[in-house]
Amino acid sequence: MVTEIKSNFYKLNDDKRELIINAAIKEFVQNGFDKASTNEIVKEAQISKGSLFNYFKSKKDLYVYVFEYSVQIIEQLYEQIDLTETDLFKRLEHIGIQKMYIQKKYPHVFDFLAQSVQEDSAEVKEIINSKVDAIYARGTKIIYQDIDYSKFREDLDIEKAIEILNWTMFGFGEKATRQINTFEDMAEFGEQYLKEWEIYAEILKYSFYKNEFRVN
Repeated sequence: MVTEIKSNFYKLNDDKRELIINAAIKEFVQNGFDKASTNEIVKEAQISKGSLFNYFKSKKDLYVYVFEYSVQIIEQLYEQIDLTETDLFKRLEHIGIQKMYIQKKYPHVFDFLAQSVQEDSAEVKEIINSKVDAIYARGTKIIYQDIDYSKFREDLDIEKAIEILNWTMFGFGEKATRQINTFEDMAEFGEQYLKEWEIYAEILKYSFYKNEFRVN
């Protein structure tokens, strides 16, 4: 049944599918599953309510679809991590760039997955719990796999340093997200993103790394 609905949905062109996916994600982020309005979703997606339920039998089917779709996006991000890059700053830099490209296409996808952890609706909680913890645990393992921690100062609490680095990356990511829609050329945006991130990275490297590893 769900497969038939999805095959019908996939007959749409890419732009239309993305519009519906983004409209649904946005509404679920703002209101959670129970309070999310399919009226708002179809309005945002510029389709009729009949069309929406031609693609998805129920609001739950729609939620499950966009949730699993979002999980796939995150898994693809993890697969693109270059494990041969052992410098933590450079690895996070590459991940940050990939996230920006994803957010250009799906602006609320990371917020949606973060919000899903807090979702308390009995209708969808089981599928969330079965996947979210596992996907984040896998991501954390991959992100920090084979990192060269010998670059860090010996007198440093590395776990605390990584927390500070993650906070910085989060704040920088939030700032970049607010700017991303002003750029039509993603290559131009990526270049500016890297230049600005390097300034933050150098400050943190001066605090965290041994002298010989502070300069790119």
